[in-house]
Amino acid sequence: MSYSRRGFLGVSAASLAFAGIARAEEDDAIYVNEVEGYGALKEDPFGIFDLPEGFSYRIVSQAGDMMDDGLAVPHKFDGMGCFAAGGVLGLGDDKVILVRNHELKPGDRNHGPTGARGRFAAKLDRDKAYDVDAAGRVLPGGTTTLVYNIRKQTLEREHLSLAGTSINCAGGVTPWGSWLTCEETTTRAGQGVGKDHGWIFEVPSRARGLVDPVPLKAMGRFKHEAACVDPRTGIVYLTEDTPDSLLYRFLPETPGELVRGGRLQALGFVDAAAGCDTRNWKGAVGMTQGDWRAARWIDLDNPESPDDDLRLRGAKAGAAIFARGEGIFWGKGEFYFTCTSGGAAGAGQIMRYIPGEREGQSDEADAPGKAQLFLESRDARVLDYGDNIAVAPWGHILVCEDRYSDTRRNHLKGVTPEGKVYTIGRNVFRENAELAGVCFSPDGSTLFVNIYWPGITLAITGPWASFKA
Repeated sequence: MSYSRRGFLGVSAASLAFAGIARAEEDDAIYVNEVEGYGALKEDPFGIFDLPEGFSYRIVSQAGDMMDDGLAVPHKFDGMGCFAAGGVLGLGDDKVILVRNHELKPGDRNHGPTGARGRFAAKLDRDKAYDVDAAGRVLPGGTTTLVYNIRKQTLEREHLSLAGTSINCAGGVTPWGSWLTCEETTTRAGQGVGKDHGWIFEVPSRARGLVDPVPLKAMGRFKHEAACVDPRTGIVYLTEDTPDSLLYRFLPETPGELVRGGRLQALGFVDAAAGCDTRNWKGAVGMTQGDWRAARWIDLDNPESPDDDLRLRGAKAGAAIFARGEGIFWGKGEFYFTCTSGGAAGAGQIMRYIPGEREGQSDEADAPGKAQLFLESRDARVLDYGDNIAVAPWGHILVCEDRYSDTRRNHLKGVTPEGKVYTIGRNVFRENAELAGVCFSPDGSTLFVNIYWPGITLAITGPWASFKA
């Protein structure tokens, strides 16, 4: 695909804003709101992202633009986290830092930071790259870091922050200000790459250049999707994107210092010693919406296994099975995670987990954590294939849809604490890519979201307080 250096939209990334007109009435049936929310979507005259009346977006960044380090903005925008700048590094309180994943596989090198045919390769510090392909070229996956002024609504800086990784899918923010970026692959050294993959890497949000690419191997080698951290304990919870995935828990030796190692476990239920299939496929019912199950955590040995067998060994030991665990996000004393293809209708589920008072301690069985099937979609028009998620400052869950379809567009949905779904936005850009990377600025004024392909980051503002149940 050809694209101009200025950007594939042919417009300034700082100048394009949305001002809607009514969408054709026959399109209303594409989505169904269970509560009014922010009202009907209005047609975006630029053909990028539909929003309700009163809301607008600005394009923060787009694939193919030039970054401040002389490299190209990589394609395939996936998971993303937002951090308060807090006046550090000369940044004022009106600025936020975004760290963004790029889900590029080794063969995507023409869409990576060195550009088509590697024309910017000389600007990339190879010593800071984790791995290269069989031809010695730095792998195109990794992360970029952006500084955005939420008052002026302008991008102030953008650079490559992690290089040489593969298929960086989602991840999670930490309470100490870093981004955990997850490789969704278990490619082995010799399979077109020089090193094993399937790791988590930590990217400090305040790093001004490329970080040292240190794989956090104790956190397991599997098809990682996303992560969240309990700020009370420092425990990290991890999802896995396979049809028979597990939910993992990492107990760090030293909270906040993941590189020091720790212990990996998988979630099971106290009342299901032989395991539980929560997917609810083919007439089976492993969990019913609203039900709570007391948790037990199963130790997993050999977390660095080269055989992609952690989930198989965990299930055999009694761990619960989930349908494509994807987005996960810490809320207020609890977290939610999506199971993209779960449920009897195959349209997706949202799970909820509340840690116990003694979570991760030797006596936690006396007051265990508990898991709930919070929501199971029975109608794809309500919610379809939920992937990346975030919890808004006021407690609503935001869900990115990830259904590649010729007939149904991907939406950004909201879910109330009561489990009622409404629609916030719709991707109407060409090719109907998934939405990803949803996150709010710390002050709650600006919602960021990515259009995955070719890659667009949007900053959305509007009357968030006008929500109607």
